[in-house]
Amino acid sequence: MRFRSIGAMLLVFLLASASGLAQSAAEEYYDPAAMRESHERLREATGGQVITFVQADRLENVRLGDSNGVLWEAQGWIGSDYTRLWIKTEGERYSSPAGLEDAEIQALYSRAVSPFFDFQAGVRQDLVPGEKRTFGVIGFQGLAPYMFELDTALFVSHEGDVSARAEVEYEILFTQRLILQPRAEVNIAFQDVPRLDVGRGLSTVEMGARLRYEIKRQFAPYIGVSWARSVGRTADFVSSRGDDPSSLIIVGGLRLWF
Repeated sequence: MRFRSIGAMLLVFLLASASGLAQSAAEEYYDPAAMRESHERLREATGGQVITFVQADRLENVRLGDSNGVLWEAQGWIGSDYTRLWIKTEGERYSSPAGLEDAEIQALYSRAVSPFFDFQAGVRQDLVPGEKRTFGVIGFQGLAPYMFELDTALFVSHEGDVSARAEVEYEILFTQRLILQPRAEVNIAFQDVPRLDVGRGLSTVEMGARLRYEIKRQFAPYIGVSWARSVGRTADFVSSRGDDPSSLIIVGGLRLWF
């Protein structure tokens, strides 16, 4: 066994030496500028290139009581296979008097920690008038076993409030273009924040499904249903101001990426 190990090491050494000799010979024969261009193309082809991606997962029309509104959820990134800068935004805006109900934007540094998951850290800024809060963010995003898309995050506000969010999505292909996408989201708060109607513990649950048809892979209209409910102490806060802690809405919109 020892002789086999030594033989394997010798073979690796000889192959490495041959590769180095070939590279040196190529650099002596070809113009240095051409070799630099060749090395750069090789680096890009093996994961060193800078790539951009933008996706609007939800751009939809919603109706809440007597107000029509728009809901959006979009994200994009720039970087390589291993490190990226992510920008995420989501929110809801309704016609008067509701106005901007909820909106946020995140800027995150992302680092691949496995073939299917990234670790993310950065900042989140809430954009609701009168409640512009800033958060530190850490979390994980990726593809879990059985093709579940998972996005988790822990938030710490500049006031010390701690909360967490988890989103999961799954795609069911009826055909190559007709796709059903169930989705669920839960939010957890670690403190009461009465002025925001947020109670400690599990605060909100949202579940829904959207059926889209991909006219092109980058352009897909959809229809769906979404159910959301405040629970626990959050439901008590919402009910105390005279609002319904649960809602069920029919939605229609577009899913875009490029």
